Amino acid sequence: QVQLVESGGGLVQAGGSLRLSCVASGRTFDIYSMGWFRQIPGKEREFVAARKWSVAITYYADSVKGRFTISRDNAKNTVYLQMSSLKPEDTAVYFCAAGRSTVVREQYAYDYWGQGTRVIVSS
Repeated sequence: QVQLVESGGGLVQAGGSLRLSCVASGRTFDIYSMGWFRQIPGKEREFVAARKWSVAITYYADSVKGRFTISRDNAKNTVYLQMSSLKPEDTAVYFCAAGRSTVVREQYAYDYWGQGTRVIVSS
């Protein structure tokens, strides 16, 4: 089992920045990929960003490319999502996920999920 705990959400004005954190614990040696997804009430959860656990290969949704950066602190077993130039449409609950699959953009590829952290971007 892998446990994931997110933090860092909050309220920010449009154009501002936030950094989300996801601390992984447990069988982290099983992890192949880490991802961030987001969900707006009434809509499907959507892919935001991902990276391979052991190497710095990253993937981004077109909607966040150039504004969001996913990174990892190896010593802390923590994955970050640095969000800049935030827009009201980035408002959502953000979820961290860990998986053992080479697929990174699909929810089904992830085995473990955090509880989510809410981000609100005001205009």
